[in-house]
Amino acid sequence: MGIHHQLCFLASLLLVIHAAPILKPGREKAFAEDYLRKFFYLEDTITSSIARPEAGGREPVYGLSEKLKEMQKFFGLEVTGKLNKETLAVMKKPRCGLPDVRYNSPNVYRFAMPEDEPRWETNELTYRILNYTPDMSRAEVDDSIARALQVWAEVSPLRFTRMNSGTADIMISFATNGEKKTNKLFLTDHGDGMMFDGPLQTLAHAFDPGSGLGGDAHFDDDEFFTFRNNSHNAFVLFLVAAHEFGHSLGLFHSEDPNALMHSLYTFTDPDRSPLSSNDIEGIQLLYGPPNCQNLVWDAVTTFRGETLFFKNGFYWRKSQSNTVIQLPIRSFWLNAPDNVDAAYEDPAQDKLFLFKGTQVWAFNGQNLEPGYPKPLSSFGLPASVTKINAAVHNQNTGKTLLFVGRHYYSYDERENRMDEGDPPRVNIRFPGLTGEVTAAHMTNNNFYLFSGRNLVKFSNSIGLPHLLQNNYFLPC
Repeated sequence: MGIHHQLCFLASLLLVIHAAPILKPGREKAFAEDYLRKFFYLEDTITSSIARPEAGGREPVYGLSEKLKEMQKFFGLEVTGKLNKETLAVMKKPRCGLPDVRYNSPNVYRFAMPEDEPRWETNELTYRILNYTPDMSRAEVDDSIARALQVWAEVSPLRFTRMNSGTADIMISFATNGEKKTNKLFLTDHGDGMMFDGPLQTLAHAFDPGSGLGGDAHFDDDEFFTFRNNSHNAFVLFLVAAHEFGHSLGLFHSEDPNALMHSLYTFTDPDRSPLSSNDIEGIQLLYGPPNCQNLVWDAVTTFRGETLFFKNGFYWRKSQSNTVIQLPIRSFWLNAPDNVDAAYEDPAQDKLFLFKGTQVWAFNGQNLEPGYPKPLSSFGLPASVTKINAAVHNQNTGKTLLFVGRHYYSYDERENRMDEGDPPRVNIRFPGLTGEVTAAHMTNNNFYLFSGRNLVKFSNSIGLPHLLQNNYFLPC
């Protein structure tokens, strides 16, 4: 696959305002032209007339006004073709050096398409960190890079292995434009012919999959990188790296402002996945969905005729047509926890319940029910219960089983009370199940209990347990 050698730097759309370049009076147009040359392939009139004689040395084939319109459309601005203050404000944001349009074309692409875009021919990739920034400890850099790669591994079959020597698929380094930081020797001409430009402009750049520079990611150490703190003129390395590695894997910029692969850097909670459904769709078009067979599900439940599988901050949705898509939990339930311990649906109430830690959330469709989240004690559970491992609702009886360790509680949804007596052991109700229940699901009058990577089917009537493949419900 060829390398486009299109560089990537991220922009700041933090909750705090980052400093923007201060332009001398009369420099706005020159600044805008330079911006459009780099990111929207604005042609100089002279260059255009030489390369395209039909231009006659006059207006470029794609002139300033047209390129302004293209840029304004990409960023969701009012499309005027004029350099107004809103357009100039976006241009001043630190942002990604990879162009927002592909080649010399007015077409904007949301992400790479698998039939004609660069991608790795293997799912087993390696990476190597060549040097470090003094802004963070080595352990913090190592952790940030590993988690940034794991973001993509969670939604694809890709796997990443670190190398400490030799040439890796993704070579990672920090460099400056020549202004050295204290006690640190930096690369200045870092091997790609593209110098960095100092603070608050280029944050990093990366290359398409391929040989040589392919896949490599370079970070501008004239910026100040942090481990997780969102502060003035500082950038969370994990978020910057996760965007860059999207380019290393073959993705281009997205028009979706909520996407990680949008040009502009947006601070999000570094404890959560920064991926949007747009990012996930893009990476899975290139590499396919992750292998579900070896996953240990956090929760499984029905939801309005579909089956949902929860893992980390994502859920897989299996529709009645047997298609599966993977999405961030909060892309649908905005007020949900970032990940869940257990989940169940009560169709009679048209409610979906999500558990995390000592709390439970109830949703009607996408909407959080008033008064939620509530403590587990709202179910009548004792204070000693600090986590629900799994939950399943039986429409035939109107009761919900809440699994805690090797026991379960039975909650009567119609009476709004817990059944009396000590919680029975799981293997009394479900003989032959020796491990703890980690997820539970009921369909067609059968219980499906997950215990780690094991899945056991129990008939609601008398019958022997039946061991199934962990991905029994998913075509992957």
